[in-house]
Amino acid sequence: MHLPVVVWAATRAVLLLCVTKVLVLPGPDVTSDISVIYQGWYEILKTGTFPLDDVTWQYPPAAALPVLGPGLLPFLDYTPAFFTLVLVVDAAGLALFLRAGRRPGNRPLGAWVWIVGVALLGPTAYARYDLMVTAVAVAALFAAARRPRVAGALVAFGALLKVWPVLLLCGAACPSPRRRRARALWLSATGTAAGLTVFFVAVAPGALAFVTFQRDRGTEIESLGALVFHIARHFGWSGEVLLNYGSVEFLGPGVPLVSALALALSLTALGWLLLWRLRAREFGAATLCDAAFTATLLFTTTSRVISPQYMLWLVGLAGVCMTVRASRQALPTVLVLLATGVTLLEFPVSFTHVVASDLRGVALLALRNGLLVAASLIACRRLWAATGAGRPGNTSGRGGGTERDAVIAQRGPAEAALTSAPPSRPSAAPAHKPATDA
Repeated sequence: MHLPVVVWAATRAVLLLCVTKVLVLPGPDVTSDISVIYQGWYEILKTGTFPLDDVTWQYPPAAALPVLGPGLLPFLDYTPAFFTLVLVVDAAGLALFLRAGRRPGNRPLGAWVWIVGVALLGPTAYARYDLMVTAVAVAALFAAARRPRVAGALVAFGALLKVWPVLLLCGAACPSPRRRRARALWLSATGTAAGLTVFFVAVAPGALAFVTFQRDRGTEIESLGALVFHIARHFGWSGEVLLNYGSVEFLGPGVPLVSALALALSLTALGWLLLWRLRAREFGAATLCDAAFTATLLFTTTSRVISPQYMLWLVGLAGVCMTVRASRQALPTVLVLLATGVTLLEFPVSFTHVVASDLRGVALLALRNGLLVAASLIACRRLWAATGAGRPGNTSGRGGGTERDAVIAQRGPAEAALTSAPPSRPSAAPAHKPATDA
């Protein structure tokens, strides 16, 4: 218990030294997003409206909360106050992992993934609000088996912070009258999402403006599709590299086509996830976190934007997978951690090389994106195999095993055995309410 806390404290001290510029890494200043962009949004949000005239505001309405959060620490300037809040949330995330790791069926390995993964990303981890979103997603996954209503509310809140946590529901048991916990999870998620959306729309104009602010984006230079243009620049491609919609993107001939292909890949990933849900037969203790991790990997890898902070999403979900002993996502987790370390070398350390599309920059991007592609494919294969999706058989009970096996992971085999007693035998010991691995 003490060693993880000590290592966490040491690595976070280094991150704080980096973001406060006591230690300076090569490359651009990663904290300018906080001191310029976030603080600018803060001043607008304080007036009671969302940044309607700023196309870089591309976030759901609850994103206003972490942007306004530094106002809770009036004795600090905006930027150090933001870093302080991220540090507190980071510590809370570690506490979640350490606590979950002590439960029957779990292990403390997930805490180490969190400690190492966040540190590997470097100062970017503390210079964006994505760590806060990831902590909410982690809390939702850990709460799902025992407190489905809390988990559903956290999923909805996370989705209104940055959309992607909706993918946590990919492995959820389908709601039905016999699955009270699954029904509670879905009702809580949909009800909370609807209620919060109505609240934000009512209290401030522009709450949903983010929906249209991304439609004219190009291909971000760190994305998988961007490799096409990095190489094409050496053969006379006439496009440009410009700051567009808050990120550095390729604009020019062929960019709409590559962006369309990226969207097609994302739709293909969605199709695979739907096929997996239809074919899956065995939902176990790790299905929820494995499915969430796999889905997020797929959509991150195929996106036309892969910002460095997106790696935090994968690190958090990988940590949950490694907490659950039944998970089969160990190799994809290792690949994600390696990709996170390469991301630090790519941004900020070698970002000028990436912008220049020189050999060093292209090699780092190809390595990082190649690791993500490999992790995605392996994660898909292992999720497919773990849930028996490739085997014929009756799927009428699809999702039921999730609830039963989640109890085994969260409460221990002896207690969970009660939940699997057949309902047709009135003499059997009373079963607990089934937990949802949702």
